[in-house]
Amino acid sequence: MISFLQSKDWFNFQKSQGRPVFFYDQGGVQTGIIRLPLPFKKSYLYIPHGPEMDFNQMTGGIDNEVMNFIRYLKKLAKEEKAIFIKTEPLNDSVAQFLAKNKFKRSKKEIQPAKTVILDLTQIEDQLLDRLHYKTRYNIKVAEKNDVVIHIPGPTWDVDNLDLFWKLMKKTAKRDKFSSHSKDYYKKLLNFFGGASEIKTKLFLAYHQDKPVAGLVLLMYKGTGYYLHGASDYDYRHLMAPYLLHWSVIKFLKQEGFENYDMWGIDPRHWPGVTRFKLGWGGRTVERPGSFDRTTSWWWHMAYKLGRKIF
Repeated sequence: MISFLQSKDWFNFQKSQGRPVFFYDQGGVQTGIIRLPLPFKKSYLYIPHGPEMDFNQMTGGIDNEVMNFIRYLKKLAKEEKAIFIKTEPLNDSVAQFLAKNKFKRSKKEIQPAKTVILDLTQIEDQLLDRLHYKTRYNIKVAEKNDVVIHIPGPTWDVDNLDLFWKLMKKTAKRDKFSSHSKDYYKKLLNFFGGASEIKTKLFLAYHQDKPVAGLVLLMYKGTGYYLHGASDYDYRHLMAPYLLHWSVIKFLKQEGFENYDMWGIDPRHWPGVTRFKLGWGGRTVERPGSFDRTTSWWWHMAYKLGRKIF
């Protein structure tokens, strides 16, 4: 299954953000590559959820075709002043070939290695039965507190983005993380339309006409992705995020989607978020993680040292 991060639509979105994109499709190896900027006019090359390797198509020999791909990456890195190459493959066999070619495991992940995926082909009662009892209880709490979910239509109101952005700023400050800019969310919600295979929607939860939680849903090839979420901590007793996600699940089922990807768990770094996502009864999926190959030793060391200091 191709990740939306390797789709033509997603790479077009990256281009709209001013990021150069490159493509490789040769000898059974296929991937898109994004150039991301670094200080001092340097950069790094990033391969999200890739590369894909079809070993049956490697008629020239697996090692030879992989080496051809590595040579291409090294040449591209030199041309683009990239000090390292980061790749986050979806399966272990690809990761093994990368490791054989000087890619080393990296603690710095861009996409989460672990996620929770719900099977939406089950009937609603089956989905409810799989929920942790506290998740079921909290959905009912939100309903009793008269939390109302706004399910967007074909178009969305720009005012809703302002409401979501205010929630996101509160969430980022509370949980001490850096969010994307307001303009990024605007472009994310605006970009995918018409013939695009990717679609995005903004859902908001209200209590007495006040927004208390929201999420950005991305949809691609039968799977919905919980991409970004925010909530107002002052209203946490309402349990609005529970009813919000339950409404998204029912929406996806109604639209014929087969999976809901909760997009990232990590018990050590995000214990609360991880407990919340595990409570929905999905299956845990673990991917190989992040791998880096250094292309400029001095600059890469300076980059890693700078990250530790700042």
